[in-house]
Amino acid sequence: MRNGGQLLVESLIALGATKGFGVPGESYLAVLDALHDSAGRLDFVLCRNEGGAAFMAAAWGKLTGAPGLCFVTRGPGVTNASIGVHTATQDSAPMLLFVGQVGTDMKGREAFQEIDYRAVFGTMAKWAVEIDDVERIPEILARAWTTAVTGRPGPVVIALPEDMLTSMTEAAPLTRAAKVSEPAPAPEAVEEALGLLGGAERPLILIGGTNWSEAGRAALRDFAEGSDIPVITAFRYQDQFDNFSPVFAGEAGVGMPPHVSALIREADVILAINVRFGEMTTGAYTLLSVPCPAQTMIHVHGSDREIGKIYQPALGIHAGPNAFAAALRPVGGGWAAWRAKGRAGWEASLEAPAQPSPVDMTRVMAHLRERLPEDAILTNGAGNFTVWPNKFFRFGPKARLLAPQSGAMGYGLPAAVAAKVAYPARVVVCFAGDGDFQMNCQELATAAQAGARPIVLILNNGIYGTIRAHQEREYPGRVSGTTMVNPDFSALARAYGFHAERVAATGDFADAFERALASETGAVLDLDISPEALTPRQTLSQIREAALAREAGA
Repeated sequence: MRNGGQLLVESLIALGATKGFGVPGESYLAVLDALHDSAGRLDFVLCRNEGGAAFMAAAWGKLTGAPGLCFVTRGPGVTNASIGVHTATQDSAPMLLFVGQVGTDMKGREAFQEIDYRAVFGTMAKWAVEIDDVERIPEILARAWTTAVTGRPGPVVIALPEDMLTSMTEAAPLTRAAKVSEPAPAPEAVEEALGLLGGAERPLILIGGTNWSEAGRAALRDFAEGSDIPVITAFRYQDQFDNFSPVFAGEAGVGMPPHVSALIREADVILAINVRFGEMTTGAYTLLSVPCPAQTMIHVHGSDREIGKIYQPALGIHAGPNAFAAALRPVGGGWAAWRAKGRAGWEASLEAPAQPSPVDMTRVMAHLRERLPEDAILTNGAGNFTVWPNKFFRFGPKARLLAPQSGAMGYGLPAAVAAKVAYPARVVVCFAGDGDFQMNCQELATAAQAGARPIVLILNNGIYGTIRAHQEREYPGRVSGTTMVNPDFSALARAYGFHAERVAATGDFADAFERALASETGAVLDLDISPEALTPRQTLSQIREAALAREAGA
C-alpha cells in the first residue's frame, strides 16, 4: 500500500524525471513527503517564488526535451506560476505543473484558495486535468507526460486534491514512459517538396521549435549546405542551427535585420519546418500575406493542428522535424549568389557601432564570442538588452539559447539556474536588464542552495529601456514611470553568496569576466551601460544624436 503522493513520485521516477522545481505548500504535503525518500533519484529544487520555479521548469523542458517539473500550492501559488505556463506554451516547451487542490469534499464552494484549474488554464496549457481518484494517478500521469512531449510540445497542468494525495491505494506505479515515434513524412510528400524547392529561383528554409535532436539538426544542415539554400530561424531559435554554417543567414525576430525581412519577402519557395508562425517571426504578419502567402509555402510540423492554422501552405506535411530532415536529399538549383547574399547580410549584422556608454556592449560581445566555450548556454528575459545575446552571438552546434518567445521579463535568471542544474559543468551566462533582473533576483538564493551558480551580466541603465523607447516615440518629452532607482546589485549578490563586481568601464570587463569564470560561487557583474550624461528628462533620441555628433567629430 502507498498513498497518492508516493504513487505520483514513484511514477515520475519511472518516467525518467530527475529534478523538480517548486515552492512548498500545505496542499501537497504528501508529495513533499514522498520526495523526502527520492533524493538522488528525483530531487526537489527549492525555489523562492512560484514564478521563478515555473520559469525553471519551462527552461528545463526547452533545454533537455524532457518535461520540466514544477510543484506549487493552490490559489496564489499557481497564479504566480502561470507566467511559466504561458512561456512554455509560446516556446513549445514540455512541462508538467503539479498544483495542490482543495479536498474533493470542499470543491465548488470557493473554499480557501480554491481555483477551477481547467477553466483558468484551459486556453493557456496544452491540457489541464484534475486527478480525483488516487487509482488513476498512473493513467493520467502517463497521458500528461506523453501529451507534453508529442506533437507540438507544451505544458500540462495537473491538479492534485489534498485528500486524494493522502488516500491509500494498491495501484502499481508506472514502470516506463511510452516510446512514441515522430510522425514520418510520406515519401510522395517529400518528393513533392523537393520538386518545389528544385524549381525555385530563391528558396528559403525557416526553422523553429524545441524538439530537434542532434541528428536532426545535422541532417538539416547537410541538406541545406548540399543544396546551397539559405536558412533562417524563427524568433529566438537561432541556437537550433549552426551559425557557423555558410548557409545560416540570421533570425527572424524582434529587431529583424533588413536582410532577413528581405529574404522572406523575396523568396519564392519557403520550406518552414517546426514553425508556429508567431508575430515576431512574420513581422506582425506583414511579411507573409494571411491566409495565402504570395510565396509558395511548404509547412512541415509534428502537429497537424499547426498546419494551416494561420497560413494555408501549398504543401502541408505532417511530420516531426527530425524524421523529415532525415528524409531529405540535396537538390541543386544554382542558388550560390542568393545564399551568399543572405550570409553576407548576417555577417554584416554582427557589426554594431560603438555604444555611447561607460561599458560598450559591442566590445563585450566581441570578447564573449572569443572567450566562451563552444557548449556555452546563454539565457535572457525581456528588454532592449536582449539584442546583445540574441543578435550579436554566434551559436555553434553545441551552444544553446534559452530566451522566452512570450517576452516575459524575469525569465533569464531562473532559466540560467535550471541550465546549471541540468548541466553543472557547462558555462551558463544570463543576460539581464536591471529591471528584468529585479523580477526574479531572489532566485539567486535558489542557485546558491542548489549549487547551480551561473554568471549573471546585469546591463544596468537605470530605465525600463523598451518602454522608454516606445514612450518617447508616442509621447515625446513626457517621460513617465520608466526611470528606476536601483539597489547596489554587487552588494545584493554578495549577500546571496555570489562573487560580484561593478564594471564601470569597457576596459575592465575582460578581467572581471575572467574572475567570474574562475569563481566557484557563481558571479554577478553589474555593467554600467547608462548613456553618458543621462538624466531623467533626457530622451534616448537626444542621446543617439549626441553619439552621432561625437562620431562625426572623430
